[in-house]
Amino acid sequence: MGSLSVWHWVVVAVVVVILFGSKKLPEAARGLGRSLRIFKSEVKEMQNDDVRPTPAPAPDPLPAAQTGDAAVGDVAQRAHTEPRSA
Repeated sequence: MGSLSVWHWVVVAVVVVILFGSKKLPEAARGLGRSLRIFKSEVKEMQNDDVRPTPAPAPDPLPAAQTGDAAVGDVAQRAHTEPRSA
């Protein structure tokens, strides 16, 4: 008595078709399929978010004074910033 026979399932299917109509059932099935695909992709995206490592920050570039050749950097800076006379 605990399990449903094939005839029980046939009666349930006939009742569902009568209640919802044969035109609405394909639309409902499509909507359910789309919802399941969206749900599946969102779950996969959430799992990927947990797995992705955080990128390491880029190292800071050294200023011109710390390169070891400060005199050359100063001359180049002064030459670049001085206005030209015509």
